[in-house]
Amino acid sequence: MELEYILKNIAPWLTGEGPEVDIILSSRIRLARNLKGFNFIRKTDESSRRQISGLIRQFIDRIPVLSGAAVVELEGLSEIDRLFLMERHLISRELSPDNQGAVIIGQKEIVSLMINEEDHLRIQIIRSGLSLSRIWGEIKKVDAELEKFLEYEYSPVFGYLTACPSNVGTGMRASVMIHLPALVLHKQVDKIVQTVGKLGLAVRGINGEGSQAAGNMFQISNQSTLGKSEEEILGDLEKIIRKIIVHERNGRQVLIESQLLRIEDQIYRALGILNNSRLISSEETIDLLSALRMGVDLEVLKTINRGTVNQLFLHTQPAHLQKLAGTALDATQRDALRAKLIRDKIETDGR
Repeated sequence: MELEYILKNIAPWLTGEGPEVDIILSSRIRLARNLKGFNFIRKTDESSRRQISGLIRQFIDRIPVLSGAAVVELEGLSEIDRLFLMERHLISRELSPDNQGAVIIGQKEIVSLMINEEDHLRIQIIRSGLSLSRIWGEIKKVDAELEKFLEYEYSPVFGYLTACPSNVGTGMRASVMIHLPALVLHKQVDKIVQTVGKLGLAVRGINGEGSQAAGNMFQISNQSTLGKSEEEILGDLEKIIRKIIVHERNGRQVLIESQLLRIEDQIYRALGILNNSRLISSEETIDLLSALRMGVDLEVLKTINRGTVNQLFLHTQPAHLQKLAGTALDATQRDALRAKLIRDKIETDGR
């Protein structure tokens, strides 16, 4: 599977189908695992890191959901290709070619494995909508199948041992990408973020750790992995997410009842700019796409597909544009291609 094939493929988590998809863009679970008999990555030499990579990769074809998976080595990968994989949520910024880093990408990008990131192995599954329970059923099966061939570092007292102490225990990070335009407009989102933080969850931007919130998109995830089972962690996270969903839906209803004309104006102005711009930055795009998505979710815009808007959030990012163009682009060229891509997508939906 070449990166160009991934570019053309519409990942299932972008389709806009699934539970609570009017508010939840996607759900993701990652499991951090380390192989017994090896130091953590920061303490290993090049030979050991190569050995770790080789051990993991030799068993991939024995895992049914990873049969025929692509193996992408970071060594020798261009900066654009690395950024492309990050935008695709297939690798993290911490995955380094110096560590003999690699990513294994299953069919349709549902399952992926990062090798030699902060931990020896990171297993990931991502799906559309609020799908934490479904993903947990899938990812624990993948984990169990891998553990038939790989022995993990595990303590009967602490659980899975990881490079970062905050991941010790289950080694699990579960997150949802949630769209909260009504709560932002009602100036309630800061209160939600503070409350969620007190309940032991982390709130980040659309690109995860270290990123700022943009386009009214927030990533909410568990912080604690020790002292609770995976089911308890996921249950607590989903309970809080469902409460936020109720608040957002109530906020949207208030907007419809009391500010419909103003909201329609905001939505159609966003549509007008996106439909007519010849140059548009990524920062402006994400805010306008947020308004467009709200228009689709409120059924103000009935000719545009939610999946199209989701795809535009991803495909208008810098590396995706350059992969589409097949060459490196300067800022102005990216802004021009981004504007054309958006116009073409909106026109296609409107037919």
